[in-house]
Amino acid sequence: MNKRIKYLISAIIIIVTEVFIEFYVHDNFIRPYAGDILVVFVLYFSYKTLFPKKNKNLPIYIFIFSVIVEILQGINIMDILGLGDITFFRILLGTNFDIKDILCYLVGCVILYYIENKNIK
Repeated sequence: MNKRIKYLISAIIIIVTEVFIEFYVHDNFIRPYAGDILVVFVLYFSYKTLFPKKNKNLPIYIFIFSVIVEILQGINIMDILGLGDITFFRILLGTNFDIKDILCYLVGCVILYYIENKNIK
């Protein structure tokens, strides 16, 4: 099977998992932590669908992007842009800054870094 198809299927499975977590899991671990770790995997597999070549720094770029989005949440970018009342954008970008989210992104990106670099010499 084509690598791009595998990456696309992986991204879709993780997105479906994220949606399931959002609507059906209301606990103190999976939803707040595992969900945030999975977000970086969605970004990773979505990128790899378009650009399947190995990129040893991709997890670092994803982490930086994730931190920037989290900081934008902290300055209430949704309200600044006038998008605060649009549910789609509130879900897509999030609305609350939390340092624990950044730590979850870091955990996910460390895992991705290992995956992306395990065969690079």
